[in-house]
Amino acid sequence: MSHMSNPLATPRQLYQRRSFSSLPSELQDAIFFATQCLTQAAGVLLKLPQSATAQANVLLARYWLVEPFMSHEFSDISAASIYLVAKVGPSPRSPRHVSNVYAYLLSTSSSFFRSPSLPPPSNNPSSYYLSDSAYQSFHNRILAAEARILYALSFNTHVSLPHPLAVTYLQTLDFLYVRKEKISKRALAYLNTSLLSPQMLYLTSQPNALAVAAIYNAAKDIGAKMPECEWWEVFDVDREELGFLVVAMRSLEGSARKMREDVPAMTEGMITRKTIEDEMKRRGLYAGNGYDMDSKALDPEAEMARQMDEKMAAMEAAR
Repeated sequence: MSHMSNPLATPRQLYQRRSFSSLPSELQDAIFFATQCLTQAAGVLLKLPQSATAQANVLLARYWLVEPFMSHEFSDISAASIYLVAKVGPSPRSPRHVSNVYAYLLSTSSSFFRSPSLPPPSNNPSSYYLSDSAYQSFHNRILAAEARILYALSFNTHVSLPHPLAVTYLQTLDFLYVRKEKISKRALAYLNTSLLSPQMLYLTSQPNALAVAAIYNAAKDIGAKMPECEWWEVFDVDREELGFLVVAMRSLEGSARKMREDVPAMTEGMITRKTIEDEMKRRGLYAGNGYDMDSKALDPEAEMARQMDEKMAAMEAAR
């Protein structure tokens, strides 16, 4: 059954990630949400199956559980995770293809994360054109970030998704063919949006619990009649965990709205490390170094060692 379960985050890891970082919690949530959305958008433009994009989202969440947010540019980590998942799966994508997609999403011609109140962007091909040198720089950064992700995760890239279980459970409950277009799509939509939750639901609950919570929410939304017994126990989910996941899945819309209010820069395109640094300066919390604003503060010697490690990882990955 190991292939149907995932390694979960420990309470200590979750506490350290939230409490031992000098980044305010709302900025941590904004970085996570925006980068997960960027990964999803890139998966669409790369024409990857949703299963591959979801795996990239989970690997990204696992990486940031053990590594500081500010250690790499957010878009680089997103591109590295989706490139890694696609490379080992049935739908590999070339580095050039990945670089073109991210160049467009991060350009001024893209509507990604731009507020509807702003003027619509005009299509200016020069804004997302990559020269050979720019592509080579992107390629090197992605290889370095990919190596760092693999090292941080101890090369364990296994991800079990709840989507297939949700379909099986719907069959068991006789809902797959009854109101198929409503409840099944609604349940899968909850599972996909849960990938964006700053609560890292995919790192705190196993796939069977996520599938049951998504079905519960979907049935409630469309008014489907569920069994009167405690049916979730059949799928090895207790009431307390189900209640938490149900509320967490339904609260994402409100959380996203609050993040946009707390970090206005989220309405102006993909946020970057410079965006976060500027926001920290505005709040009077900036420490003067883009890397020492997170839990793993680096002195000059440690920073030099980190850069050397990244260069060595890039060279190894290029061989």
